[in-house]
Amino acid sequence: MDEEKLQKFVEAYLKKKGLKLTEHALQEELQQSTNTTTSSPVSQFDPDVVRQILAFSESVLSLSPRLPSCLGFEDGPARYQDGYAKLRSWTYSSLDLYRHELLRVLYPVFIHCFMDLVAKGHIQEARTFFNSFREDHEMMHLRDLQKLEGVLSPSHLEEMEFAHSLRQSKVNIKICQYSYELLLQFLHKSQSTTMLGIINEHINFQVSPGQPSSITDDAEAVTLIGGSQESANQINQKEIHWGLLEDSLEERLEKAGGMALDSEKAEGETKEGEGDENKKKSIEGGKQGASIKKQKKDKAVSATVKSARPEATTVPTAPRVKPELTLPVIPTEVEQSILEDLRNRVQLSSAALPSVSFYTFINTHNGLNCSSISHDGSLVAGGFSDSSLKVWDMAKIGQQSVGSILQGENGTASSEQVAGSNGGKRPYTLFQGHSGPVYSATFNPLGDFILSSSADSTIRLWSTNLNANLVCYKGHNYPVWDVQFSPVGHYFASASHDRTARIWSMDRIQPLRIMAGHLSDVDCVQWHSNCNYIATGSSDKTVRLWDVQSGECVRIFIGHRSMILSLAMSPDGRYMASGDEDGSIMMWDLSSGRCVTPLMGHTSCVWTLAFSGEGSLLASGSADCTVKLWDVTASTKLPKAEEKSGSASRLRSLKTLPTKCTPVYSLRFSRRNLLFAAGVLSKTV
Repeated sequence: MDEEKLQKFVEAYLKKKGLKLTEHALQEELQQSTNTTTSSPVSQFDPDVVRQILAFSESVLSLSPRLPSCLGFEDGPARYQDGYAKLRSWTYSSLDLYRHELLRVLYPVFIHCFMDLVAKGHIQEARTFFNSFREDHEMMHLRDLQKLEGVLSPSHLEEMEFAHSLRQSKVNIKICQYSYELLLQFLHKSQSTTMLGIINEHINFQVSPGQPSSITDDAEAVTLIGGSQESANQINQKEIHWGLLEDSLEERLEKAGGMALDSEKAEGETKEGEGDENKKKSIEGGKQGASIKKQKKDKAVSATVKSARPEATTVPTAPRVKPELTLPVIPTEVEQSILEDLRNRVQLSSAALPSVSFYTFINTHNGLNCSSISHDGSLVAGGFSDSSLKVWDMAKIGQQSVGSILQGENGTASSEQVAGSNGGKRPYTLFQGHSGPVYSATFNPLGDFILSSSADSTIRLWSTNLNANLVCYKGHNYPVWDVQFSPVGHYFASASHDRTARIWSMDRIQPLRIMAGHLSDVDCVQWHSNCNYIATGSSDKTVRLWDVQSGECVRIFIGHRSMILSLAMSPDGRYMASGDEDGSIMMWDLSSGRCVTPLMGHTSCVWTLAFSGEGSLLASGSADCTVKLWDVTASTKLPKAEEKSGSASRLRSLKTLPTKCTPVYSLRFSRRNLLFAAGVLSKTV
């Protein structure tokens, strides 16, 4: 009914101006649309915005002959420039209380003004508009702007999937009632139908009553997905089982009740500052060889004797689920070794922080792309741009001479024997086989196998016992950015530039499942604790959770503002952490699909995340050369009063551990809760 009124107003205006051809074309188009469409499209638009357009149309018909210039009908592309400039000026001059909410509207309006100009063939005007206002959005949306900068013709809008998805989807913006009414009032008074039309077509407001939310509490304030919000909500309604596996080693230990009791036998380490220099390991050898070996032995002893503080809280028992995959059989001696580690696990909390052992790569000449640490910290692997994979044995690293260490690190060992030599000529085992840079490496839980993925679109399985390549897995069509072993070994998952994630098993050369759905590169992958799900992080700024058995997407996590680079699952399987390129970390509740809290503190890319063994702490490593420790327990059990206040420190940062000048590539908690970290020394001091 509202649409019919609007059509009548438009027809009345066309008659008044004597535009018969335009009136005739409009009537034909309306007749065709009524024949092909049975349902009214009005329901897709915001009713408040529609009412503002109708009210504006009524006032327009009573205006003087200056109407066309007022509307911008004859100004063509100028109405986009003028309309956006007015909206921008008004937004920045708004009250501080409402400004941060109103600013959320500018970016989607900006990109759609630009794409509308391109679609209508006003290429030069579109470039001028884009360059005039792009600085406002470069800090938050630089990658998106770099992509849109290449749109130079209407055909590009259809060919470029990113631009096409933007035009097909809606932006969801959270805004309070006051800010929403202020925005509509301004659009009505300024008589800007162009801005009204863009907002009505491409923005879906989620209006909340009362005052604006806190500026820092806006993890889901602006979201965009490749479909309607309803479809994402529908996916997130699917049931998932986030508990631990039945008859797992942890469950057996809980039944035995040995985990908490053994920690009372030894003396606790209470001095946080003691031995700070010993918490950093450097792969240097030479003069420091003996001291490094001694430090490693000290750390191994301290990991076994360090006791829990009495006030350390215990994690509630997670539900038990059945495995969807056929799990491999663990040898008895290995099982006993793991149980022994779990019995001697240090109970960490906000009052009992972990010891940290840091491995530093030196003389890599910017060639190191990734690093990985085995579960017990005894092996460290590095993937390099020269297509090689190198594995260091920490037990042997102190035995090397200065000359061999430097020779090996400088990569001048071309005349030496290939991987597997034990002649002592170099401090690492060299694995060669890839034909492109190695982007990811991962050890299996026992440390006897290592996987590597490469730009050559393959994944290779290596034996650390035989020092040989066993299998080359081919399936991806483009570079494979990440590969991760499952918590039980045997199965592994990969993430690629071809926008898919794949699940494999060691005994099959073809993938078991292919997970497709992301709109851009899948940059990282992580297994759920019970092996029934995998999580994938993508350049499309979303994280998805997939069912391993069916291959279906069961959760979409929306809230990041840049590409996701790292993922971690809590040991009980209830929470997931994700880190992005901007330095933001988000903690997600898998059952609801909602963000529990955003973590702000890093100033650059978050490359790695790791939960402690009992799940009370989260460690994050970043390109800003720091490791941060976060209190998980406090964040997930907040009182409602504090939650409503939007406190910026929802997930408290317990400690920041700065390195001298070493971006952190990888983190891993051992089974005994010793934190291992690795990075490469940067020369930008």
